[in-house]
Formats: sequence, C-alpha cells, structure tokens
Amino acid sequence: MKTLKKLFLLLVVVGLVAAGIFYYRDTAAPQLSLTPESGSISHKTQAVLTLNDPGMGIKNVEVVVIQGNSRIPLVKRDFPLQTDAATLDLDLAGLKLQQGALQIEVTATDQSIYHFGKGNTSQQLFSLTYDSRPPIVSVLSKAHNLTKGGSGLVAFNVNEEVDKVGIQFGDYFFPAYQQDSGEYRCLFVYPYNVKEKDFVPRIIARDLAGNERPTGIYYRANNKKFRHRKINVSDSFLTMKAPEFESQVPNFETPLEIFLYVNQTIRQENRGKIAELGQESSEVPLWDGAFLRQPKAATQAVFADYRTYFYKGKEIDRQVHLGHDLASVAQAELVAGNSGEVVWAEYLGIYGFCVVIDHGLGLQSLYAHMSQLDVQKGDMVTRGQIIGNSGTTGLAGGDHLHLGVFVSGVPVQPIEWWDAHWLQDNITSKL
Repeated sequence: MKTLKKLFLLLVVVGLVAAGIFYYRDTAAPQLSLTPESGSISHKTQAVLTLNDPGMGIKNVEVVVIQGNSRIPLVKRDFPLQTDAATLDLDLAGLKLQQGALQIEVTATDQSIYHFGKGNTSQQLFSLTYDSRPPIVSVLSKAHNLTKGGSGLVAFNVNEEVDKVGIQFGDYFFPAYQQDSGEYRCLFVYPYNVKEKDFVPRIIARDLAGNERPTGIYYRANNKKFRHRKINVSDSFLTMKAPEFESQVPNFETPLEIFLYVNQTIRQENRGKIAELGQESSEVPLWDGAFLRQPKAATQAVFADYRTYFYKGKEIDRQVHLGHDLASVAQAELVAGNSGEVVWAEYLGIYGFCVVIDHGLGLQSLYAHMSQLDVQKGDMVTRGQIIGNSGTTGLAGGDHLHLGVFVSGVPVQPIEWWDAHWLQDNITSKL
C-alpha cells in the first residue's frame, strides 16, 4: 500500500514538473518588424509585416491604422498550428487616409499556454507619415536637341526627396544625379535603334512613399540613317582569332563556329558588362571640355555601322558596330579622351584588353583591342594622358583603337563629344 502511495506521489510530482515545463516552455512573445518602419508611406508603398515565433508558433495578428481619433482595422488573421513565421503585405488602398502623421499598431499572440492559456502577446506602434502627393518637377533647361544615336542633357528641380529620378521612355531609363546646388542633371540618349515615334523622353520622379509623376520636356529629335556594310570573313582571320577564344567558348569543331559564338553570344555578354559598369558613375562631371580624338589616326569604321558578315559568299551573321575605329601605326600610344576614373582595365571578350573611363553623370568611354595597359582600375586620369597602346586583341582584324562612348551603358555617337561647339550648346551650358 505504501509503495502504491509513493508511486502515486511520484507520478503526481512528475506530472506537475512536466506541466510546469510545458507551461513555461514558451514565455517569449512574437517578434514583429515592419518595412518600412518609419518615414513616408502611401497606398503605393509595398509595406510588409514580418512575424516570427520559434517557440509555440504564431496564433493570430491584428493590424490597426491610427490617424487622429480614428482607428481603422486593416488586418485580422488567425494562423494554423506550428506557424513559426509569416509575412503579410499591408495594403493601404481604399482607407481614405489624410495627409500627415499616422501610426500602424500591430498586436500578435502566440500559441503558448503561458499567462493561463492566453499566450504571449506583442504590441508595437510604428510611426509614419502618409504622403499620397507625387513629387513636383520643375524643368530648368529649355532646348533639348538630339540626333539619333546622340546625347542630350536636361536640368531640373524636384520639390522633395526621391528614390528614383531620371529620363524614361520604353524600356530605357537614364538616372539623374543631384548636384551640390540641389538641382538634378540627367544625361540621356536617343538610341540608334529606337524608332522616332517611340522616342518620347519624360522625367520620372518617384518619392520615398512610392508616388510617381511623369513630366514632359521640350525636345527635338532628328532622325539619322546609318551605313550598311558587308564584311567578308576569311579563313586566315578565323584561324588567327580562334586560339584566343578557345578557352571562352564551348567545344566547337571549326574556327567558324568559334567566331559565330564569339560574335553573337560573347558580344552580348560583353555589352551587358558595359551596361553594368554604366550604372556606377560619379555624381558630378569629371570631364573638362571637348574630348580628344586619337591624334594622327584615320577612321576605319564609324558608329552604328550595320554589318552583314559573309563567309565564302554566304551570309553568316548580322551585328551593329557600336563605336568608332581609329588606326595610325601598330601599337600606337593611346590617350584618354578626357579626365575621369578608370573603372575597368583588363580583358573583356570581343574588346580584348581594354580600358573603361568614367567621366561622371553616367558618361563613360571605352578603349578596346589594346596590346598594353598603362593604367589600372581606380586610377584617376587626365585628358590626353597615355593609358596604353593599340593592338589586335579581341575580335580585331588589324591593329586599331575601337573607341566606344556610353551614357548609362547605352552606346552613343563619339563624334559629338569631340565637337566643342556641340558640347557647349547641348551639355556644358546646362551644367
């Protein structure tokens, strides 16, 4: 009998201990976070509430928007058992909120039996500002004349802080850069391959609350036709170039297959890299005056030559030449067209050994097919400084300089930047 009583007492003690362990198993309330947690917000803002409870899991959540004396229910949700984490999108559309301060109150409870079955509760207030008014853009520059394949610059003011601002049309976006004065400057392009009807540049300004306003500018777009050229690809050229690219291409049986892969696939990859470099640029202009043209060099090819490639009389490919080819003597000394920072100085596919210089506001220049590099990434260079020697690296058939000019990664006509008169009328006067 005594043994049974002892066993019963032992079971009671074990049960009480187990119950205590279970009761106190989870005494931590759910963790809450809101993005954005402060600043401006609107019905266009992607507000995201994140809940975490690694203990017993989340039981329910309630979200209320508080503005003045109004409490507006936004979300009320129960969760299945063992929901350790949850993410909720908060949609403010249709709440008829007023401009100004508001609070988002979040109350979340977990599945714990702590507090006599009520569980652990977190409540947090997030203070924000409701802003549904788009930014106001004031255009400062007046004349914007662009030729197809060429550049332009617009100057403007914005009345509030923005997280995206620049010129946009179609799939193109050219970021604007804020200057010390507070004004914005934006270099943009009338791309060589965009139809005149599709070139309708607008300033896009989006504030921190997600409100966006397009603003038109006065502009004149001049159409331009580009040359069409036939390029005969010889066996000697293919044999000469194949070894340089063998390590960069899949296993092909013939030099022609290697060439086509390089001329198509690697070309696109390299242009993608140039576009990537164009997104990281100085916010202020680094150049000074007109760009230098490579001295004593003859033009071999110009910007936006439409090339059709033939091999043994048969068409094999079509590409567009997006630079200006200049040649003088073998391994000629090459000079920087203008001042700036070197953002690339190494091998890059079809361009071979090359240098890319950032001149600010998205403007960059490319020097390709070099045999020797005398600068490295991070160097600051001056107008006319020797940066290396010309060569035949990459997809070059002979010793020459391929000069490319880009605005935010989009290729443009180099000859405009050599013209001091054009530069003063279209760019410098607006800076």
